[in-house]
Amino acid sequence: MDEIKRSVLRSPADVRGFADFEGPLYYAPTGFIDHADDPNTLPLAGSRRGFSALEIIRRREGGGAESMILPLLALEGWVQNSGRVDEINAVLDRLMAKRPDYAGLDMASCHVMGIINVTPDSFSDGGDYNTTEQSVARAMAMIEQGASIIDVGGESTRPGADTVSEDEEINRVVPVIRELASKGHIVSIDTRHAGVMEAAIEAGAAIINDVTGLEGDERSMEVAAASGKPVILMHMQGEPGTMQADPKYDCAVLDIYDYLLDRIESCERAGISRDRICIDPGIGFGKTLSHNLELLSRLAIFHGLGCPILLGTSRKSFIGKIDPKADPKQRLGGSIASAVNGWRHGVQMIRVHDVPETVQAISVASSTSIV
Repeated sequence: MDEIKRSVLRSPADVRGFADFEGPLYYAPTGFIDHADDPNTLPLAGSRRGFSALEIIRRREGGGAESMILPLLALEGWVQNSGRVDEINAVLDRLMAKRPDYAGLDMASCHVMGIINVTPDSFSDGGDYNTTEQSVARAMAMIEQGASIIDVGGESTRPGADTVSEDEEINRVVPVIRELASKGHIVSIDTRHAGVMEAAIEAGAAIINDVTGLEGDERSMEVAAASGKPVILMHMQGEPGTMQADPKYDCAVLDIYDYLLDRIESCERAGISRDRICIDPGIGFGKTLSHNLELLSRLAIFHGLGCPILLGTSRKSFIGKIDPKADPKQRLGGSIASAVNGWRHGVQMIRVHDVPETVQAISVASSTSIV
């Protein structure tokens, strides 16, 4: 049992039960609306998005969790009864604070990151952009279509993927990064290998995006810290070859929150300040369909970590599990739906294959204040 059971508050005793709880509590903003139009909301991470309630979550003995929804208008009374005044004030500060610019980008907006896989075996577009010329042309088109960042990878991390040597990975990505960076574009290197990080940074990469949260290579933390570059820490249970072999959690959302908090604190101890860190809950990396859907329904909980959030759902297999007829290149609808859901939860970056469609969807959602 790893899902979160939401409580319906029928009496003051229901609220007191959470107020009297002595274990750790987790806080997920909810009740989203355009903050500028409603005085009863608080700003979400310094953006126009606002939240009007908190979902307060606690673990259950034996696994899973339970929660209650508390409107902000009722929060003050609950806080006084709970004795968690300092804790709640610190949580609200993190939830509301505008994130510092990240790689020169304003984190009050939602940015699209275009995916360039210089690989023969990536799950969706493997082999489509195998040459430097093809990859650069594709990236330039994405930038024209509205991508703020280009994420370049030279090793597939799809379930069951084989590893490649660092030399091969470097040979694939460095020419692409160098060409794009020389034109002044923001490029992230998608790698879990310290040697590739070093080569990519030398070529002009502005961001290190590591699916292992800087744990996959014993030198990664040191290289990232010394580089001074922003990093993206992703959660993955296991490793790509076996990560989908029956993944289990006590409570997926809370376990991943705790993992990412631990990685942030490890980075800070190593000299990587929190304003250089973005987190990614790792949709599809060591997660079942149920785990992925739980994460997507509570993405806003990760704002409590005080870092920008990257969401990567584009063309992933969970969409194919919901719609079995859709092979990876037929998952645009599901990719767009999950991207707009991410925008709704206030994520600052969305990693996608289909840039113009995603940019348009976020623009329309923003213009019409879809909640």
